[in-house]
Amino acid sequence: MLEEVLAGLTAKPRAIPPKYFYDDHGSLLFDRICGTKEYYLTRTETALLISHGTDIIATARPAQILELGSGISHKIRLLLDACSKLSHTCEYAPFDVCAEMVDLATNRLASDYAWLTIKPLLGDYHAGLGNLPEAGGVRLLAFLGSSIGNFTAAAGREFVRDIRHYLQPGDFFLLGADRVKSAEILHAAYNDADGITAEFNLNILRVVNRSIQANFDPGNFSHSAVYNEDLGQIEMYLIAKQDQEIQLGKTGTSIRLVAGERILTEISRKYEVAELMSMLDDNGFNLVRHYQPDNHWYSLLLAQVPGSS
Repeated sequence: MLEEVLAGLTAKPRAIPPKYFYDDHGSLLFDRICGTKEYYLTRTETALLISHGTDIIATARPAQILELGSGISHKIRLLLDACSKLSHTCEYAPFDVCAEMVDLATNRLASDYAWLTIKPLLGDYHAGLGNLPEAGGVRLLAFLGSSIGNFTAAAGREFVRDIRHYLQPGDFFLLGADRVKSAEILHAAYNDADGITAEFNLNILRVVNRSIQANFDPGNFSHSAVYNEDLGQIEMYLIAKQDQEIQLGKTGTSIRLVAGERILTEISRKYEVAELMSMLDDNGFNLVRHYQPDNHWYSLLLAQVPGSS
């Protein structure tokens, strides 16, 4: 983290990697964002999982469900409910960077699903998948919430390639991806009226302060999220309200920010269907199912590695 934050904050334009949103408080704030009236992504993906969860489990029949960026594991319950409905048992491996969320989710799931074996994994999937344990059968790797949108176009393709190399023949990949839509809808989703997204964005400064002994004052920054139509992505920034000098504690480095200077904290790419299809096909996946709502705002794609396990 020390190296990544220092590199991002001393670059031009300045940036902080978005994975550092997710301490325990940040994870809870993100859950609140998912419940805002403007944030359609979670409602839309949840509706697709409710409608098609049984079909997903019946098709994949996984020995293990591994979820990248699992958080508090809300949505995976819809697949576990489908398992219960089909009398299909499997293990669940939640993989997240926040230990508190992994522990909380593990305890709640163990209480609610007596048949479920849980093998929690703590780590950063951006660092690679090479150290993940084997599944002992067909694996369903779930990457939900349109987290693929937090990568640039090239990096997203590379990450899907890494997933393909990690999975074995016969394994499945369940990908959730947000679709291109009007700028007004997108702007509202990342600038909710209650200010929860703003609070979430500012919290990353507290994480940096605590972790590398920096002295950011969140009150000296404002939240901004704008849609870059040329790149097809939301860009989320923290904007300095005044000139200031920040000490980056453990790094022994300080940086000067001028009023109006921006720190990029996240991108959220929006996809056309053709781009999603080519990303899977070019990386050696066979598309098995494509679930989408009537308004075509979101895609839930079930793909498989060719061959049998």
